[in-house]
Amino acid sequence: MKHMKLKLRSTNANARHFGVAKFVSRTMLACIAAFSICSLRAESATALPALELQPVFPELTLERPVWMEESPDGSGRFFILEQAGRIIIVPRGSDGKVTQEFLNITNRAPQEHNEEGLLGLAFHPRFRTNGLFYIYYTQHNPRRSVIGEFKVSAADSNRADLASERILMEVPQPFGNHKGGQLSFGPDGFLYITLGDGGSGNDPYNNAQNTASLLGKILRIDVDSRTTVGEGQNRQTLQYGIPTDNPFVNRPYGVRGEIWAWGLRNVWRFSWDRQTGDLWGADVGQNEWEEIDLIVKGGNYGWPVREGAHPFKPGPDGARYIEPVIEYAHNPNLSSQSRFPNHGIGVSVTGGYVYRGTRFPSLRGVYVYADYVLGTIWGLRYQNGKVAEYRALLEQPRNIASFAEDLAG
Repeated sequence: MKHMKLKLRSTNANARHFGVAKFVSRTMLACIAAFSICSLRAESATALPALELQPVFPELTLERPVWMEESPDGSGRFFILEQAGRIIIVPRGSDGKVTQEFLNITNRAPQEHNEEGLLGLAFHPRFRTNGLFYIYYTQHNPRRSVIGEFKVSAADSNRADLASERILMEVPQPFGNHKGGQLSFGPDGFLYITLGDGGSGNDPYNNAQNTASLLGKILRIDVDSRTTVGEGQNRQTLQYGIPTDNPFVNRPYGVRGEIWAWGLRNVWRFSWDRQTGDLWGADVGQNEWEEIDLIVKGGNYGWPVREGAHPFKPGPDGARYIEPVIEYAHNPNLSSQSRFPNHGIGVSVTGGYVYRGTRFPSLRGVYVYADYVLGTIWGLRYQNGKVAEYRALLEQPRNIASFAEDLAG
């Protein structure tokens, strides 16, 4: 397995996600793309810059990395997830040759299917003082997604205490694909979780449009409290709290109060714009369309009634869905059917970040995203409720599994 360790520099100039092709020819775009951007010049103050790739952590070797995040405690440590069940630490500014194993759950065999495994990590907002962090991983017999809380070892800040695990949530999974898998704390201090529609193809159980199911959703929970649900013999106290301002709290007929947004197929990476608070999500499509969404409270994004902005399955009369911010087709012959005919094609979208660093003004405020399979990296500028500008920032052949952002944005 060849590994490329890369960062980005501005130069101004049916494999599903993870599907059949996912990770098959894994090259690492620090693919978890640690991306530091060096700007030369821009055509104007707002022109979208082109990018080129540069190595970072040149001596680092990983197996199937899926996420990277800088510790919020100011220690300069980057935590990198390997899908098979390891988290390693790489110091900022190092060549990556010397690493520290922080967590290892490979003996739990989290990955049987190509899209399963250790997929997500989030540090508690008070990680510096309480040492708590959260991981998303899959388990089997029965197949399920697990959200677990752990604590850093009291004896070694570079090791997790595996015995400290508190399982917050276990979600039954009908198939091996479409797991979502990201965990991130929002600006409000609550934990957001992506869950795919459960897998197979075409959402056979209509999970994404079923508000009694957690699948095909973005969830929002409070890890610092507990909520009691149900009545009588069905009464139980959850290992997390459901925020009272969630959109489906206290609804009848088994509607799940944890839901923040729904009608999503398989959001592969979401992020907040650290300046505006907007929540950006990249939803992987089925046969024809990939989409980027602005995720809002209670928003229904249409899957499987729609794929992107286009009809997919019959749905209820009069139902209203939130339009994608932008979409792109799998086939160039379809592009004319989109509001963005000049976008360019792809197969499987990877969500990124709105750049809010200070070093490169031409990139500031641009949402950067990519296609996993083709490797194209795009940017868009969103202003006054619409896409003001978009273009390919770089066309290159390496698979892009995920982007990463440091504490400086």
